[in-house]
Amino acid sequence: MQLLTDEIKSTLPPLYSTENTPVHEKQIVCKFFNPMGAGTWYIAEGSEQEDGDWLFFGYCDLGIPDCAEWGYVSLAELESIKLPFDMGIERDILFSPTPLAGVVNMTMTQFEI
Repeated sequence: MQLLTDEIKSTLPPLYSTENTPVHEKQIVCKFFNPMGAGTWYIAEGSEQEDGDWLFFGYCDLGIPDCAEWGYVSLAELESIKLPFDMGIERDILFSPTPLAGVVNMTMTQFEI
């Protein structure tokens, strides 16, 4: 599966461009997930790097209770994850851009960066 499409590239805000947007209002543009278990990445920003890779910023939930956090992940990192049965990280093809508050069930104190 192609994780990063031209459509996502054209709608993804560049890194650091939404710093002044309240966290619960940050627009999540795409969602990547582990189809075989824990691991979900809600991507809010991204920029192509000099080496051609993409660096994303988003809300990452790796399935550890109370440890989801904002952070960075590269496209190469996501693509390098090898799962059983020759599977890898996938993109939620039914996901539509929406504010973080609409996709993550949490209290406002957990929204802090």
